Amino acid sequence: MDQAQQLRIIKASQQNRPMARVITVTSGKGGVGKSNTAINLAIQFRKMGKRVIILDADFGLANIEIMFGAVPKHNLCDLIYQGKNIKEIITWGPMEVGFISGGSGIAGMSNLGSEYLSYIVQNLAELDSITDIILVDTGAGISDAVLEFLVASGEILLITTPEPTSITDSYSLLKALHRHPRFKESDTKIKMISNRVEKEQEGEALYNKLNAVVTRYLKIPMTYLGCIPQDTQLTRAVMQQMPVSLQQPQAKSSKAFETIANRLLGIEETERQPKRGMAAFFSHIVTGR
Repeated sequence: MDQAQQLRIIKASQQNRPMARVITVTSGKGGVGKSNTAINLAIQFRKMGKRVIILDADFGLANIEIMFGAVPKHNLCDLIYQGKNIKEIITWGPMEVGFISGGSGIAGMSNLGSEYLSYIVQNLAELDSITDIILVDTGAGISDAVLEFLVASGEILLITTPEPTSITDSYSLLKALHRHPRFKESDTKIKMISNRVEKEQEGEALYNKLNAVVTRYLKIPMTYLGCIPQDTQLTRAVMQQMPVSLQQPQAKSSKAFETIANRLLGIEETERQPKRGMAAFFSHIVTGR
């Protein structure tokens, strides 16, 4: 039995189990607030009673754990090479938001044998029974690793700021995704968040500007989730390694994260988009199916 057949069997075995909603958070360039957005959305989802785990897939950087103020004892490499189970590699942060450090583990998954992959995917599938939402925090830019995550994801949050380089890089990322041989427009929902804007009108104008180019040249549908305003309280919270949604729940940025989280939950109800779960997500990355 080849690798792809084994993984298809694993996915089939998960069909009668609950599946988590997998949301991938990405950006065309670094420094636009991607990881901060992921953490604050996780906090807002927890306030709404959802169980949340963040998978840090930004290899080589430790943005999530720095913002959590916690150093994980284990990462995905320990699941792959040290025989740890999925629950042992989860670090629990503020408000019991779970966090899994990817390390370099995910990048090496395609080189593993079928027995290893079966073990890993079965463990990752267990996340579906212990969480409602999994936020995948990718690296920034257009690396092969980032594109593999985006192709595997049914739901993408694109974080963009008004900086000209951020707009250009966001378009370049979508262009690279559109050209990927396994990208399926019908299977992917792309939702944009405008970050660090002075007012709501600026956020909408930013979306309209990018969407006009994307619609004209790529013909990829993209929706607008809302904006996160410039906020000194958010900057202060980051410096103190605390999510602003916890430290200053009444801050204007916290309220904006709350609004976006509510919209995401509302979209889930109206779109009725099928949940893929983690087994399907990772087997797609490894086998391309």
